[in-house]
Amino acid sequence: MQTPFQNANMPQSPIDLDAEKMRSVGNAFKKGFGRFLKIFIVLAILLILLFNTLVVTKPNQYMLIQQFGKVVTVRSEAGLSFKLPFVQTTRPLPKTVLLYDLPLSDVITKDKKTMVADSFVLWRISDPLKFIQTLNGSVSNAEARISTIVYNSMKNVISSLSQAEMISGRDKLADAIFSNIGNGLDQYGVELTAVETKHLDLPDDNKSAVYERMISERNNIAASYQAEGESEAQKIRTETDTSISVKISEAQADAEKIIAEGEAEYMRILSEAYADQDRADFYSFVRSLDAAKASLSGENKILILSPDSPLVQIFYQDQ
Repeated sequence: MQTPFQNANMPQSPIDLDAEKMRSVGNAFKKGFGRFLKIFIVLAILLILLFNTLVVTKPNQYMLIQQFGKVVTVRSEAGLSFKLPFVQTTRPLPKTVLLYDLPLSDVITKDKKTMVADSFVLWRISDPLKFIQTLNGSVSNAEARISTIVYNSMKNVISSLSQAEMISGRDKLADAIFSNIGNGLDQYGVELTAVETKHLDLPDDNKSAVYERMISERNNIAASYQAEGESEAQKIRTETDTSISVKISEAQADAEKIIAEGEAEYMRILSEAYADQDRADFYSFVRSLDAAKASLSGENKILILSPDSPLVQIFYQDQ
């Protein structure tokens, strides 16, 4: 303000000039800040729109696009995609194979024996749309259904087996349970890839008694097998001895027959030899030589015969 004593045409003081300069700088700063703020707001809005529009789908997940709670798109391929901002929302679901450790379960065998089973399953989401429609997209809900279905299948399979059959066929038990489930989880968009039994044992309170009874039963079975084996062995020995006796009798009969035939042939040859006088004399001569040879065995090589000996007569006849 000008005082009454100041002239309007008088030059301003340095203080007034500085104030004016500061006001100019302030106005310029306000204008620049205003422009910067507008640009910042625009960029922020664009970024918010971009983040609400852009959808990133990872390789190990399904990405569900929902609009007002309803699934409009299911994206299973990894990569970038887009959605309507603010109107549509995203919900990821696991695409990998999941492990669920089942709680310990008491099951009863065909012979009314109680067993404790500890198992786990491998499963995955096969149909994301069914999964979110039936189980609300909850892994916990899926595990609860899996637990119920697997337990019922396990109970049905084990109730058809005796305790001994279940223990001896433990390696095939998981396959039987898996086969018995069939397609029971397809309606939930869930697929079981494996059912495995980690531990199958008796309850602690009767484990010792059951083991002793099993040992006794095995001993009885072994004794029965041993008795059957002894009976079969005795039967085989009796049949073998009978067969040997028959064969020996047949062999002896054949030998006596052959001996008889040989003696008959011998008598025939002998009779033919004695039928001719020359042959008879020669045969007697040869027999005499054989007899002399037999008597000259040992160290004594001297043979003393009486003149009337048949052997001497042969030699005399030769002379």
